[in-house]
Amino acid sequence: MLFRRKIRSLRRIPRPWLAGKHPLSSVAAADEAEELVLDSGVLDPKSCSREILGLSNLDLGRYLSCRSNSSVVAEKGVLKQKEMVSCPRWSEQDPRLARLEACHALAKEGRLKQMRKILRQMLDDEGTSSSLLCELLCTNFKYWDSNSIVWDMLANVYARLEMIHDALFVLSKMANLDMQASISTYDSLLFSLRHTDIAWDLYEEIKSSGVSYSEYTFNILIDGLCKQGRLQHAISFFQMKRGNKEFNPCMVPFNSLMSGVCNAGFVEIARSLLSLSFKYGFLPNKYSYTALIHGLCLAGDVDKALELTEYMQTDGIELDVVIYNILINGYRLLGLMSEIWKLIKMMIQHGLQPDLVTYTILITGLCEGGNVDEGLKMRKEMLSKGFKLNIVTYSVLVNALCRKGYINEVEGLLEEMKEIGLDMDLVAYSILINGYCRLGEIEKALQVCQTMCSKRIMANSFTHGGILSSLCKNGLLPEANWYLENLAATGQTLHIILYNIVIDGYAKIGDVEGAVTLYEQIIRSNITPSVVTYNSLIYGFCKIGELKMAKSFLRKIELHELVPTVVTYTILINGFCGAGDTDSIRELLDEMIEKSIMPNRITYSVIIKALCKQGRAQEALDILKNMEIMGIGADEITYNTLIQGFHELRNLNMAFYLHDKMLQHSLMPTPITYNLLINALCLNREVDRAESAIHKQNDHKSLAAFQAMVVKSCLIALGIYE
Repeated sequence: MLFRRKIRSLRRIPRPWLAGKHPLSSVAAADEAEELVLDSGVLDPKSCSREILGLSNLDLGRYLSCRSNSSVVAEKGVLKQKEMVSCPRWSEQDPRLARLEACHALAKEGRLKQMRKILRQMLDDEGTSSSLLCELLCTNFKYWDSNSIVWDMLANVYARLEMIHDALFVLSKMANLDMQASISTYDSLLFSLRHTDIAWDLYEEIKSSGVSYSEYTFNILIDGLCKQGRLQHAISFFQMKRGNKEFNPCMVPFNSLMSGVCNAGFVEIARSLLSLSFKYGFLPNKYSYTALIHGLCLAGDVDKALELTEYMQTDGIELDVVIYNILINGYRLLGLMSEIWKLIKMMIQHGLQPDLVTYTILITGLCEGGNVDEGLKMRKEMLSKGFKLNIVTYSVLVNALCRKGYINEVEGLLEEMKEIGLDMDLVAYSILINGYCRLGEIEKALQVCQTMCSKRIMANSFTHGGILSSLCKNGLLPEANWYLENLAATGQTLHIILYNIVIDGYAKIGDVEGAVTLYEQIIRSNITPSVVTYNSLIYGFCKIGELKMAKSFLRKIELHELVPTVVTYTILINGFCGAGDTDSIRELLDEMIEKSIMPNRITYSVIIKALCKQGRAQEALDILKNMEIMGIGADEITYNTLIQGFHELRNLNMAFYLHDKMLQHSLMPTPITYNLLINALCLNREVDRAESAIHKQNDHKSLAAFQAMVVKSCLIALGIYE
């Protein structure tokens, strides 16, 4: 429950104590007008509204302990101190009371926008807390007939300012006083909460209160569900309301749904929604086209997106910078920078100039293509044209420079950001921390993390993960473990991913004791391990030859209702391959297929390697043939393994057969391939053929190195070189 449900409609709020009079608030009067229109069938509600609103103005002064007239309120709804002559006691004691009195006067006259401005100004000027304002309203204005309108507007203002806790507090007080919030206030609060799960709870409150939905309520909910990524829920809700005929659809929910499914990559569903909107008689607007074009570009179909822009122009909708930026970003995702320049030229020809977003996309594309220097030149061009780079642009450049290892340039950009007063956000800090970690600058990464926390920007799992990965890669496992313990001690919620990084670090150096200790800590903390956790543990035990323990962790995966993956089985199979236990390998392979976990190229390569080591190259070749039947292509490593297997069996013909097969499958033999073949030829005393093999390979950097290998191999084969 967001607040108490002792809520009744506005027209049933307690009346003042004077009997015989029914002074209605302006909103309640409007409600009465709507009922009168419905009951009488009158088609002109305005005349009825004027008549009933007149009732709300009768003898208001008899109910006010301190009267104020409309002259008290300035033209824009803001009270001037010198005009507060009707309430000298309040203006002297507490100017907030004078402002609240003005709000009641404005509510009486139905001037809600002016009243909202006064309340907004109160919060801006004084930062008054919701609890204090509620106390003032309860103590001094409890029986004023327009009091419920002021309460409602106060909640509305808090909601619009996204001061959620204050808005909910005011609504809870209203519920205690049997006051009903308006649908406008509910909609404002719903809009502020649309990115959270609380929005759905608020919707349930609206339903239980009996307030009639507005034309915006369902649209806000659908948009919120889409922005949360709950697309199935959003579509189901839309279909349910459409089926129940609870609201008249407009293009807004269609656009929200299309945007949501396009962002998720479901362009076909978006097209279906567009077709459905046609059935309701709606034509696509700019937002509809923008959503579809964006979806097509994300799907890599920029050509169809360009076709759609033609339809857009046919419908009389001109292309703007936003559409061009979407298309430019589409080509960036495809790595087609040449097409981007064509679009920019077209854009300028249509009288549009590239904006900050355009330049940021260009810099991103250049940096992704490895042209960091060109990206920096583009930055200078932006500055020369008067653009102020935002945090997104700087983040892209910092990320690219970190990848290139240009620490000095990174420091220069950070100094530039500091000089222009640009604050870093969570994403920028995360990029910088991970950049330093990749460069091995762990101390700097930790300093940046400390700076970020001092600015109350809480690091996320991505940031912590970068630091932990760097510590583990540099062999600093005790420090990584300490970092993890420190995070837990500060009360931060630790994701299993962070534990997995450290467990994997222990496993890779064969420290299974450290890995198991951390695993047991996870279990004690009621954190559910993932398959990755078990994969690392299995790898660690396989590394030290403890295959029974490794296999026991495979069974523990199932105890936690997890499903082992192809990676899990491949790690185990590789462990048994090292031990030469082919029976266990076949058993694991059969178990995989039984569980519908299909072996991949790496799995088969591991098995082929094991068979070749045992001199069973022909069986390994049979597996290669099975791979081809199943459509699993072997890579150069697999072929090299087989070539080595036949080379050790002195089967030169099969070794060259596999070399030719590589070429047939468009795989280029590697230096290792030729080294194996040349060694085989030399051992077979076919030096001339070995020389021919050298000249066939054109990609090796040093022909002399290969010739030296040939000579060495021949000498070894002839027993001259040891």
